[in-house]
Amino acid sequence: MTLTIPGFDHIRLPGADGVELAAAVGGSGSPVLLLHGFPQTHLMWRHVVERLADEHTVICPDLRGYGASDKPAATDPDVYAKRTMAADVVTMAAALGHERFALVGHDRGALVAFRAGLDHPETITHLGILDIVPTLDMWNVLHGASAAVGYHLFLMAQPPGLPEAMIAGSADAFFGSFLDAWANDPTAMPEDVRAEYLRVSAAAVTSIVADYRASAGIDVMHDQADLDAGSQLAMPVTVVQQDWGAQLGYDAAGVWKAWAPDLDHRLTRAGHFMAEEAPDEIAATIRGLLAR
Repeated sequence: MTLTIPGFDHIRLPGADGVELAAAVGGSGSPVLLLHGFPQTHLMWRHVVERLADEHTVICPDLRGYGASDKPAATDPDVYAKRTMAADVVTMAAALGHERFALVGHDRGALVAFRAGLDHPETITHLGILDIVPTLDMWNVLHGASAAVGYHLFLMAQPPGLPEAMIAGSADAFFGSFLDAWANDPTAMPEDVRAEYLRVSAAAVTSIVADYRASAGIDVMHDQADLDAGSQLAMPVTVVQQDWGAQLGYDAAGVWKAWAPDLDHRLTRAGHFMAEEAPDEIAATIRGLLAR
């Protein structure tokens, strides 16, 4: 049985190119769409939505390739390009009658949100980003021994075959290692939630790897083209991160300022799974973003 957000409707909605996305939808008011990270599902937002649904219609999909959403075969690089996944989000929101909405993403979902902000500035009113830098910058800041923290990025960037076989052969150990290593407060992720993340991730190895592989190829090309063209995010942007800049030796706020002129950059003491570890902080940050 799929775990979902209590009190929300769990429905299927159209994405791009005939793909369908599973989503939890609830609340009322101006729309806010929340995108989950790796190795998770929309369930990661369960505490945050409790704090937003009295003022907003909150839409929490599973990304294509994750959870209960469709997992199309990666027949070409575009299938899991963040540009395509951003089109999923815009198409899905339009199906619910929302031509403009605020968008917040965590981890992989934040990469999709970033791309949506660049590709659909007329649609995304406010943009929230949790614990990433854009794909192009991500590869640029990973160097030397400190890059070991992102070993999975390099593993899943390899050609199809070996990464999928290696991960599928020990899926619970692989995905569980991130749930353990990236959490400052392990109690924020109860056993049933952890088991759900492991279950759905093990069933989606091929599509998860395809998502990551796109970030070592076509996503870099799209980011570089925007950088070369001087493209920037036109809407108010709030970024919340762990202090990766200090850990990896770069200016995190400076990286984001180059993309987002209207930027509020914040550091958190919560771990990577901040929506589960510090929901009051994240919900307050989202409310502050929407007030700008």
